[in-house]
Amino acid sequence: MTQIRCKVKGVFVAISDAATVPLVVLFDGGEERHLPIFIGLWEAVSINSAINKEVLPRPFTHDLFLELLAKFSITLRFLQIDSIENGVYYAQLVLSANHHEEYIDCRPSDGIALALRGDAPIFVDETVLMSAGQKIQDLPEMVDLSTFLQR
Repeated sequence: MTQIRCKVKGVFVAISDAATVPLVVLFDGGEERHLPIFIGLWEAVSINSAINKEVLPRPFTHDLFLELLAKFSITLRFLQIDSIENGVYYAQLVLSANHHEEYIDCRPSDGIALALRGDAPIFVDETVLMSAGQKIQDLPEMVDLSTFLQR
């Protein structure tokens, strides 16, 4: 399995006649492959605040999780999105402590929020990018989350 380091392009809201759904878009550093991942509203808000480096008066759950890891000297090494089945993405957080590494199953949206807050890289399996990656022009109609929330 070849892992491709990806970046977060942004958090958006896909708008259609049928629904309005938040999504995060990852990309491989070029403009060829964009990976849209539909997520919940609270995860979208958390990821967006991490992108914007917002410091809130009270911690989000993702902030709390990272604080807990730090208190117990556990390092978040990276997030790996390793498969997609029936439109559902699967991911793992890779944690280390005392020269021991653990892979913990997580939702990609939670993993992205944690990786951004913890300055950890995000990797996507090349087969996932090949099967679910899209050109930017093929993505659904989207509005930036911050713009959408200001309406």
